[in-house]
Amino acid sequence: MSKGAPTVVQPGMIAYLYILRCADNSYYVGTTRTDLETRVAQHNAGSFGGYTARRRPVVLVFHQEFARVTDAIAAERQVKGWSRAKKEALVRGDFEALRHLARGWTKNRQ
Repeated sequence: MSKGAPTVVQPGMIAYLYILRCADNSYYVGTTRTDLETRVAQHNAGSFGGYTARRRPVVLVFHQEFARVTDAIAAERQVKGWSRAKKEALVRGDFEALRHLARGWTKNRQ
């Protein structure tokens, strides 16, 4: 492949960042290379144990597709560190609120 050529995504190599709203109204952030319907079903079946197993049922409220799993994992780490308000802005697609919340965070941290 020549330098600068577009990345070709092979079938099955797509990764997802996803956010679930749990029965207790908390959020779970994860990544998967599995299709999202299967992943949500696994969470609702309690297949993974842990956080979502104790907070079922869960509902998929957000997802973003990535060509590389490493990018999805990096996004997961970033979003897991966000406040609830910032996660909710992402779920709503309210990018103005995301910018405002990001500015508020840095202003409060200085």
